[in-house]
Amino acid sequence: MTLSWQSVLAIGSGGFLGAVARVYITSLSSHYIPHTIPYGTFIVNILGSFVMGVLFALFMHYSVSPHLKSFLTSGFLGAMTTYSTFAIETFFLFNISLSMALLNISLNLIGTIVAAGIGFKSVSKFLS
Repeated sequence: MTLSWQSVLAIGSGGFLGAVARVYITSLSSHYIPHTIPYGTFIVNILGSFVMGVLFALFMHYSVSPHLKSFLTSGFLGAMTTYSTFAIETFFLFNISLSMALLNISLNLIGTIVAAGIGFKSVSKFLS
């Protein structure tokens, strides 16, 4: 699959703004909410997943350019959250198959934690 320069520009500019929004939101939450767990990440993931759901509902009812969709979903929300795409894909899987949705949740949750741990341990071992 090849991307047009317009799609790349839409995703890239959305990603820039989404990344800035993520840092801003997590910084605000760290400043105003006493925490021992990373509430900022939770907030951006919940907010981004909610907005992703809203956007997909709107996209089903209104004609929106593919570049705007890419800007908002892959770009902005993709950079702002670590979760919104996973959330909407899993939501749609629940409508098709409970077992496929639960498998997707399990693979993503366990797989990402294991991958992060392997990456961390590999580099830590290499550097020590």
